[in-house]
Amino acid sequence: MRVASLLPSATEICYALGVEPVGVSHECDWPPEAAELPTLDRSRVDPDQSSADINEQVAQAEQEHGGVYEIDLDALAAVDPDAVVTQGVCDVCAVDTLLVEEAIAEAGVDAEVLTTDVHSLDDLYGDIERFGEVFDREDRAADLLADLRERVAAVRERTEGIPADERPGVAVFDWLDPVMVAGHWMPELVEAAGGTYPMADAGDRSTPREWASVRDADPDAIVAAPCGFGLDQTLDTADDLTGRPGFADLTAVESGRVYAMDGHYFVNRPGPRLVDTLEHLAGLLHPDRFEAPSDSVARELSAGESARTGPRP
Repeated sequence: MRVASLLPSATEICYALGVEPVGVSHECDWPPEAAELPTLDRSRVDPDQSSADINEQVAQAEQEHGGVYEIDLDALAAVDPDAVVTQGVCDVCAVDTLLVEEAIAEAGVDAEVLTTDVHSLDDLYGDIERFGEVFDREDRAADLLADLRERVAAVRERTEGIPADERPGVAVFDWLDPVMVAGHWMPELVEAAGGTYPMADAGDRSTPREWASVRDADPDAIVAAPCGFGLDQTLDTADDLTGRPGFADLTAVESGRVYAMDGHYFVNRPGPRLVDTLEHLAGLLHPDRFEAPSDSVARELSAGESARTGPRP
């Protein structure tokens, strides 16, 4: 089957099942060979900017073009897929189902649209099983699922006995200006990693928050992992978070438990590496029980740290 993937996490699932897509999105870069495949879409947003600048670009793209992404119809027709994988989670994160259906009709391609809409580990497992059936890779899917479930169970087993007073309240931010508390799968991962997640429930969508609500919640640990930002970009724009009033007074800051994490590869991609994310979180929250993530994945972030300066509102 000729499969086109317009979502990085779906591309990772395809490769894990032994299916190399015939075309991918401009953001599909894992495994590395995915970046060499034909690109089927374009973004109207420059990702190498601050959170606030990107936010403005997204709003402008929505107003002027009706969306952030444009599908290359000629490229889509050239790869002639039998199936196109897209998503229904967020129309800012990747091409959504409606745009794909319109592009397929306009390009004259006869392809099935597979939509992934992951909000939890169970949703991820369901997609892997479904893709395995559609791609005739049931055995590979079963092996992958067994491995992922075993690794999740191993983490849960080691955090199960942690007393309530040793489980830090955690806030994961998947955008910094405005501040957004990560939802979907993150509350579940934090809980499995031995923390609590007081600012959102499992399955909630990521939501912008007033900074005052973060100060009121006063998390014990903070993870900054903006959507689409690699670790270096997060560190370079960290004052979007660290420059906010009262940041230095937060419990997480005073106890040295503020971290920047690679959101692009881990926190924001609901693919097989969500289990890597779980293991990294467990290492950050309980370094006495788990191996800490490498410096290429996460680093401690101190108050005022950034390549830029200036207070944030």
